[in-house]
Formats: sequence, C-alpha cells, structure tokens
Amino acid sequence: MTLALPRPDLSARALCLWQRNWDVLRNTWVEETVWPFVEPLVTLLALGLGLGRIVDLPGDESYLEFVAPGLLAIFPMWAATSEAGWSSYFRLESERIFDAVMATPLSVDDITTGEVLWAATRGLISTCFILVVIAAFGTVASPLALLVPLAAVPACLFFAAISLCNTALARSVRSLNYFFVLYITPQFWLSGAWFPLDGLPEWAQRLSWWVPSAHAAELFRGLVRGGLEWGHLGHLAWLAGAALLFYALALLLMRRRLVH
Repeated sequence: MTLALPRPDLSARALCLWQRNWDVLRNTWVEETVWPFVEPLVTLLALGLGLGRIVDLPGDESYLEFVAPGLLAIFPMWAATSEAGWSSYFRLESERIFDAVMATPLSVDDITTGEVLWAATRGLISTCFILVVIAAFGTVASPLALLVPLAAVPACLFFAAISLCNTALARSVRSLNYFFVLYITPQFWLSGAWFPLDGLPEWAQRLSWWVPSAHAAELFRGLVRGGLEWGHLGHLAWLAGAALLFYALALLLMRRRLVH
C-alpha cells in the first residue's frame, strides 16, 4: 500500500466498522440520545423564547423562527466532529480498536471510510432530533424541511472528514482541543445561526464564505422556511466539494498514522 494519495483501497467491508460502532450505540442509546435532544431544546427555550422577547428582526420573522434552522447547522456539527475527534482518538490510541481491525481483511482506507461514515451518521441522528424539536415549536414553515436530512449529508461528511484529519495528526488527546477551540468554536458564533450575517461589515461577510457552518445554516434555513433559491445549490455544492477534499486528505493522513 502506498502512502501517496490515492487510489483508495476500499471495499464494502468499510461498513463492518460502521456496523461495529452502531452496535455499540445500540447498547448505550439512552445515554447517547440525551445530549442531541435536550441541548437544542434548552437552546430554543433560552434563546428563542427568552432572548427572543427582546430581539427585533427586520420583517415579521421572530427570533425563534430565525434561530431554529440555525440549530441544524450547529449541533450536528458538534456531533460529527466529536465522534471523529475524541471518540475516534480513543478507538485509535486507548482502546486500540484500529490495530485489531487491521488484523482483519479491512484496509486502512476501509477503516478511514467507516469512521467518516459513522461520524457523519452521528451528525445525521442529531439533525433528525433537532428537526423534530423545531417542528414541535412550530417553526417549520415548509414541507421542504423533509429534505433537511438529505441536505445534511454533505455537511456531516465534511465535519466528520476534517475532524478525522485532525485526529490523525494529534499526538495526544489534549491536542484535539486546539482544533475544537480554534476552528469549531468560532463557527458556532460565525455561522449566521444566531444573528444575520448581512449585518456584519463587508469584509466579515466575505470571510463567512469560508465558514462551512454558514453554508449549512443558509441551506437549512431555505429548506425550513421554504425560501429556496439557486444560491442554495451553491451552498450544497460547496459543502459536497469540501467533504470530498477532506475525505481524500483523511485517507492520506490515516495511512501515515496507521501504517508504521
């Protein structure tokens, strides 16, 4: 196997690693489903119903209606990056699961692909939970919201892939903090989930083009509010292209990490 990128050494066996992680989740589903359901619920109550009472937006849109679609970009991002970050690192270093898997017919690229798919799945699970929560609050205005899980696929794959890239480079579990603090946390605030980006200076609006969660927030807002435009296809294409790029990079970095 060469370390030069790619052709991927892939097979359907990558799904075996996905299945392994799914089986673990089935045994711990009570603990694992508390966070993706309760946190967006608390956020909506605190910001949408609490802060929303003193926030006025242009037009007739309430702050609760503005914030709700943004949650679809924020919390699935955390779910996918956490799974491909800390959880993948523990499987890599502490539990040595990847070493055991490499003794089977699975290739390193199978392992990488299985991890990316699983982390993206965790993001999609979070997406579905949040969609149910915001629908219960009456903030879904269009049947196009049913397409949200499908549109979330490239976003979740992107955050899974880029997080696994960081995991492949991390030399200690504390090293993961740099990625989350310097890259993921700023996206929490600069995604346009909490305030309209068009109120920022022009240079900041241009900079937001490089913020993946901003593309996700705009895409989900169009689906939930029913205001799809051609520009939303651009957001989808941006996320899909970035996901493919960082998946390829994850293949390379995991080869270097696992092939001694």
